[in-house]
Amino acid sequence: MDIIKDMRAGISIGNTLDSWEKNIKQEEPAQVFETAWHNPVITQELVDAYIAAGINVIRIPVTWSGHFDEAPEYLISDNWMKRVKEVVDYVYNRGAYVILNLHHEDFNYPYYDNKKPACTIMAALWRQIAGIFADYDEHLIFEGQNEPRKIGTPYEWNGGDEEGWDVVNATNRVFVDTIRSCGGHNPQRFLMIPGYAANCTVGIRHIEVPVDDRIIISVHAYEPYDFALNTEGRSDWQHDTVNIDNLMSDLDELFISKNIPVIIGEFGAMSKDNEADRAEWVEYYTRAAKRIGIPCLWWDNGLFEGEGERFGLFDRYTYECRYPMVLKGLLKGTE
Repeated sequence: MDIIKDMRAGISIGNTLDSWEKNIKQEEPAQVFETAWHNPVITQELVDAYIAAGINVIRIPVTWSGHFDEAPEYLISDNWMKRVKEVVDYVYNRGAYVILNLHHEDFNYPYYDNKKPACTIMAALWRQIAGIFADYDEHLIFEGQNEPRKIGTPYEWNGGDEEGWDVVNATNRVFVDTIRSCGGHNPQRFLMIPGYAANCTVGIRHIEVPVDDRIIISVHAYEPYDFALNTEGRSDWQHDTVNIDNLMSDLDELFISKNIPVIIGEFGAMSKDNEADRAEWVEYYTRAAKRIGIPCLWWDNGLFEGEGERFGLFDRYTYECRYPMVLKGLLKGTE
């Protein structure tokens, strides 16, 4: 809990190192993958802009599928590992907290018949990652996986089912056990684990927390959905605090009150030409989370226009914040 108290406001740099394209060959330069979803590469200048604005925890979502070989070694390609380390160092060398994860993976679907292979690959990948970053201190946090779920099924976003919960808990345990067995700082490293799909309602009630005093629960919560995440939803917040209040109450009851820290690793409200509403919303949200000791990381996917999920906050080319009122609300709520 002490380490969490040192975290103020955060950013997840989305749609960049987590981008993937099946038609790109592994031997291609890392930047070809990193820019596949039309964002430029992450730079030291971008990281510095975040930190100068008051951000002190940066999550780096990374997709490893497509960058490692087949069984039995599942060796991660040197060029991809080198690029990931370079970006981690952008943050780490500035003294900020950095969260590194497995993101859009195609091996960890939570079905019983996939449990064993998923656990095998999970261990192989994290053993390699832990080795590269063995000497990094508590400013580097590992997040075992992103939103493990049954993609394309009725259970994908509704909080899961018993099979899904069981397999996610199993892969989480393998992740923790693997890191703890590695050298350097890894036996003491802070580790984040999600529930099924990192779901903030049903999924959080089925997380089996390992017996380990350096576990952080990872939750994603775009609440209220109709305002924050629904592309066809409303643009005015209407001071609808019910879902936010219920979320914080649940997280407090399930984890914080038991001295288990939580990070909301993804949140935000997409742009609908409603900056003032979003600024008021984010201040309320982050203040509610701060009250119970939870840092929140804005999902900055670099998208400002079009029909997609417009969560862009900082311009990746000019390094300026495109929505200063939102940023001000984000920071004010954490005071």
